[in-house]
Amino acid sequence: MAKSRQPRGFIGRRIYQLLHAPKPVFRAVFSNVSIATLLTLAYLLYDLQVERALQSGADLSGVIGGRDLRTEAAALLVLGTVIFGSLITYLIVPQPRADGKGTERSGWSAVLGLFASFPVAYIALVIESQFLKPLFSQL
Repeated sequence: MAKSRQPRGFIGRRIYQLLHAPKPVFRAVFSNVSIATLLTLAYLLYDLQVERALQSGADLSGVIGGRDLRTEAAALLVLGTVIFGSLITYLIVPQPRADGKGTERSGWSAVLGLFASFPVAYIALVIESQFLKPLFSQL
């Protein structure tokens, strides 16, 4: 008779859940991460352009928008991640039909994308401001 394995502890259960995430959750997070990555790169380029113009004492008229719009750009990053991440999640995460015959699109897929998008967007802003901006501003 085979030995029964010990039940997992708290950390072991969390690691198992992380490694065996359901496909809809993985797709929702992946779609939001991909959108946030693209928008964060655009925000990083704008942030570095404004920062270099301010450090050199140059006029901001050569910068997109003509002034320092980094706060608005960060808000657009969050809004874009929420909207496009939810839309992509709606398109790639079908829900099973009640009769069990196939799948259909549901608003719940978009809600799943919405709930995944907020933490992803704010983590992207933290990564940009704390890691990427200091790294690329020294170049």
